[in-house]
Amino acid sequence: MFAILSAGIAPTLALMSFFYLKDRFNSEPITSVLKTFIYGALLVFPIMFIQYAFIEEGIGQTPYIRSFILSGLLEEFFKWFIFLYTVYKYTEFNSLYDGITYSVSISLGFATVENILYLVGHGVELAFSRALFPVSSHALFGVIMGYYLGKARYSKSGSNLNIILALFFPVLLHGIYDFILESIKSNWMYVLIPFMIFLWANGLRKVKKANQHKLAEQEYMIYVLNKSKVQ
Repeated sequence: MFAILSAGIAPTLALMSFFYLKDRFNSEPITSVLKTFIYGALLVFPIMFIQYAFIEEGIGQTPYIRSFILSGLLEEFFKWFIFLYTVYKYTEFNSLYDGITYSVSISLGFATVENILYLVGHGVELAFSRALFPVSSHALFGVIMGYYLGKARYSKSGSNLNIILALFFPVLLHGIYDFILESIKSNWMYVLIPFMIFLWANGLRKVKKANQHKLAEQEYMIYVLNKSKVQ
């Protein structure tokens, strides 16, 4: 059991550390990040219950519905909902990149519990592939969601559109990810690996943009401060 817990938690720690340290300026308080991580972890149980109910009733058991509705929409909607009604009110949420930090934390909280439960049922030998694909994909969906929620809070216009995009893009990408696994029974790696490369490239681009936005804000504040001193 210790091996399963270690294998389930290790990729989360690595990915959370990576995105947390990518914040080039003021990192968020660890306690706030941990709190959002716990929110994400608790989401697993109601989502699993709903998914189990659909399976037992035989409702929506086509690859498309399972991928885009029961996985993509259901999981990303709950993460998005939790963010809006908890993190969005944090006083510590004071920059665009903070949206990425907190959203990744929620996503990895969910992914960690899901990963541990999967390893308990299927064996620790799958830990490496789980870390490379499901766990990292959840983190990258979180980057995209957090980027647009950060824009929604700190952009001067288009906040409602960005809130919608914060749900739409993760649902779409999550659905595509699951659909690849559902529909391509053999040689799925040849499709999934390029898709994961795309997710990483897109996620890192969002990280860079968020940091540039924060830098521009700080430079503007320094300019205003210096100008006021001159006057």
